[in-house]
Amino acid sequence: MEKMGVFLCTGCEIAEAVDVAGFEALCGENGAQRYATHPCLCSAEGLSAIRAAVEGGEIDGVLIAACSPRAKATEFAFDRTKVAVERVDLREQVAWSHEHGHEDTQMLAEDQLRMGLARLKRVKLVTPLVETIARTVLTVGGGRTGMQAALAAADLGSPVLLVETGTRLGGYLADVRYLVPERPPYDRIVPNDIREMAARVQAHPGITVHLSTGVERIDGQPGQFEVALRGPGGATTVKVGAIIQATGAAPYDAARLAGLGYGVSPNVITTLELEKMLNEGALQRPSDGKRPDRVAFVQCAGSRDEGHLPYCSSECCATSMKLAAAIHRDHGDVECAIVYRDLRAPGQLERFYKAVQEQPGSLFTRGVVTGVSGNGTGPLTLTVRESLLGDEVKLHADLVVLATGMVPRSADGEAIRAYVDAKRRAEHGDSEKVRKDAAALAEKLKDHAGTEILNLSYRQGPDLPVLQHGFPDSHYICFPYETRRTGIYAAGAVHSPMDAAQATEDAWGAAMKAVQCLAANSRGEAVHPRSGDLSIATFALQRCTQCKRCTEECPFGTINEDAKGTPEYNPLRCRRCGICLGACPERIISFPEYSIDAVASMIKAVEVPDADDEKPRILAFMCENDALPALEEAARRRLTWNAWMRIIPARCLGAVNTVWVADSLSTGFDGVLLLGCQKGDDYQCHYVKGSELAARRMSNVQETLDRLALEAERLQVVEVARDDWAKIPTIFAEFAKNIEDVGPNPYKGF
Repeated sequence: MEKMGVFLCTGCEIAEAVDVAGFEALCGENGAQRYATHPCLCSAEGLSAIRAAVEGGEIDGVLIAACSPRAKATEFAFDRTKVAVERVDLREQVAWSHEHGHEDTQMLAEDQLRMGLARLKRVKLVTPLVETIARTVLTVGGGRTGMQAALAAADLGSPVLLVETGTRLGGYLADVRYLVPERPPYDRIVPNDIREMAARVQAHPGITVHLSTGVERIDGQPGQFEVALRGPGGATTVKVGAIIQATGAAPYDAARLAGLGYGVSPNVITTLELEKMLNEGALQRPSDGKRPDRVAFVQCAGSRDEGHLPYCSSECCATSMKLAAAIHRDHGDVECAIVYRDLRAPGQLERFYKAVQEQPGSLFTRGVVTGVSGNGTGPLTLTVRESLLGDEVKLHADLVVLATGMVPRSADGEAIRAYVDAKRRAEHGDSEKVRKDAAALAEKLKDHAGTEILNLSYRQGPDLPVLQHGFPDSHYICFPYETRRTGIYAAGAVHSPMDAAQATEDAWGAAMKAVQCLAANSRGEAVHPRSGDLSIATFALQRCTQCKRCTEECPFGTINEDAKGTPEYNPLRCRRCGICLGACPERIISFPEYSIDAVASMIKAVEVPDADDEKPRILAFMCENDALPALEEAARRRLTWNAWMRIIPARCLGAVNTVWVADSLSTGFDGVLLLGCQKGDDYQCHYVKGSELAARRMSNVQETLDRLALEAERLQVVEVARDDWAKIPTIFAEFAKNIEDVGPNPYKGF
């Protein structure tokens, strides 16, 4: 920007903390053409002064030196297509966290202004992305989740195309007679209304249903997906804006549960098989057709077991209680025993649990069934350990029902199921062939070969990336409906283990997200977590070396490659995280408001004291999603931290390019600290793997520092959560102490 104006707020203790008298001269020396102060810049009067300067053409860049950029976002909102805006935090990072009147506090505020102006000079106006957007939502899967998602999206005003590979709607619930109660009084099973829902879907004017149809290929990006379908009428191509995958889950293969008697005795069946039996109006032992006197339900059959499915499948407990309730109602003299590890009946299902428990002939006992034995046709004996009835007890039953878990019908769900079995057999010393089969299946999981569902034309693979258990995921804490493919949402049991009621809610959530995505696409805006961001990346491809780092490291599959390996940017897939910018060794990627040059200029704008002044300077890159909010919370609670710190917000730690570390140390900074989201399955980076990528890159930089005779301790990566605000000052203090021990940067002054 050529004509910059600085508007500084003196309220919120800023004027008490620092001497603002010399700021006008400082700003002028750093390129500002206009300078003004106001005791309450966010007031109507303060805002009108800024708008008058912008509308009068006096300035094309605004530096607001006041509170955190996370505060007063509405008040300080300007059209970024007409004026560049940069915000400097003099409240949380200076006035509320450092000693008033101290020279170090004054130096900090002055550096903040220099850094803000240096960046503002290099900010470019945003050019909105104007594209033609398809408004149709594609729902893949015609079970309860898919139908509810279709109804929700259609009622929200979007045309819906529902694709189902089967010959009818309803999924597995089409063969279920009764459901777990979802409405008051929650104490009895209720008739299944799936057929009525299917009729509503087929009669809805906004929904087009394609049965016996699969997805052959999906090209493009959100708002502009081109979908090739193949059904009874042949191949067809449609354009859609957003996609909901609701392909559900399949029951775990009970054939792998021979230890619990399945396949050994015909009188050991699964809950799904009992469901079919009751639907036909019968309750009998498969061995001889006689009605059983006692039915035993074995919970967690193949679930919560590292040798099978390590997770809880969520709905098994309620399903067993539903079947026991059906038996009590229609066959009142048959006893039902439910053996559980931990019976899970959250919320109002506690009422249902109590109602079933109080039925005559009900037995609920905690325990682990370690084996089921019998002669194949007669009564069966269950060995139960850690039971409420004793350390090890024998329980007799005429019919044993295994509550098997669910395997997601994701792209590699079937492959995962086969891999788990092969791995289990390999670990138990089976043949070399089995071990090779397990290795081959593990390799297959990498690209989903042969198990594709969506068939995306993405460089990173044809389907939604999944966790180790096969469930698509992006960020289950902050963005539970998102996947790692922008504009594509997973819902229902393919998304996470859940029952029918939860799947209905999940369908609503996915539908709302899909419609929101279409609205954002039409405005050229990003979605979560930088919602509303209009900026898109630019690539100086003439300098590209086809190293493929940007295409491989983007968590969202934003970038494809042409035949030569040159990046092909899909802006509507982009979430503006900047990880590609951080990955690029040639520094060819930039965003209008976040670029290599802009951040490098901030680093160089800091006045670094000489070593003799004994005032080290430490640069902290802080992730705007967790670390920076934690810092600001610490300030709001009036915690103080080391005044040597100079903070640069990063869109993600993965968006920190290693050249900035080199610039910092060559400029004379004594240390560089990176604070970002925690990584891993228990708490995830907002951009999936940005923290992980940053840690890997910085580990390589530390090795380089050692080779250059610069101590590796000068660079550190720290993971913090949003609620770790109390730790921030300690982290700063400990790093500053390490820098003191290491000594001044030998490049200082050069």
